[in-house]
Amino acid sequence: MLLFRSILFNFLFYSTSVIAGLIGLPLLVGPSRYAVWLMRAVGHWNLWLLRVVAGTTYEVRGLENIPDTACVVASKHQSMWETVSLIAIVEHPALVLKQELLYIPLYGWYVQKARMIAIRRSDGPKALRKMLRQAAAAAEEDRHLIIFPEGTRAAPGARNPYMPGVAGLYSHLDVPCVPVALNSGLFWPRRRLERKPGTIVIEFLPPIAPGLKRPEFMKELENRIETATDKLLLEAGFDPDAAREAASAEVSKD
Repeated sequence: MLLFRSILFNFLFYSTSVIAGLIGLPLLVGPSRYAVWLMRAVGHWNLWLLRVVAGTTYEVRGLENIPDTACVVASKHQSMWETVSLIAIVEHPALVLKQELLYIPLYGWYVQKARMIAIRRSDGPKALRKMLRQAAAAAEEDRHLIIFPEGTRAAPGARNPYMPGVAGLYSHLDVPCVPVALNSGLFWPRRRLERKPGTIVIEFLPPIAPGLKRPEFMKELENRIETATDKLLLEAGFDPDAAREAASAEVSKD
């Protein structure tokens, strides 16, 4: 039954997203806020679909920690769930994503129209400068800049290095940074078909005020996100320390 529900959800997730993209094509000739509206609507639809079909609900904690004005929302990244859902949950989103996603038909068109921030990490300093220019324009409109500091998904319990882009946004824009912890990887595993029933919890932590030096900021951000994420994993019955020990043992065998 779990496999059937997972397959059904994935089919509906992708097919209805394509249908919504096709129906919404006229919005691409209007203001950018129309494209943002459609992306948020599709995000809410997929959250509903996930609950009804796969039995996976979600709980948002600490949403009041996001200021009304511009800020950096720095999220733990465990699955595709937050890529889709944060746009729906966070008001006035400007998502930082890989430039390769612009080449996906329909999705890439809406991303560009919505003025999300696409970067090619292989461009190094050039990519950072481009991101900061786009982010500054978004901040002037009091948009909330969503970024995944690790740059890639990490399995529950795993910890990837935090990339410098988030520090660049924080220092260049001189705005608060809201750390985000979650446990989505337990229910929407990366690179796997199954969608597990249960409750995804996403927690917006108290913001880090602007003004910290980069090393201090990066240490504080990582500590807050990883500590809170481990608590959410434990709350769901998953031991992150045991997962890290098992992963370390596998590396040692290799």
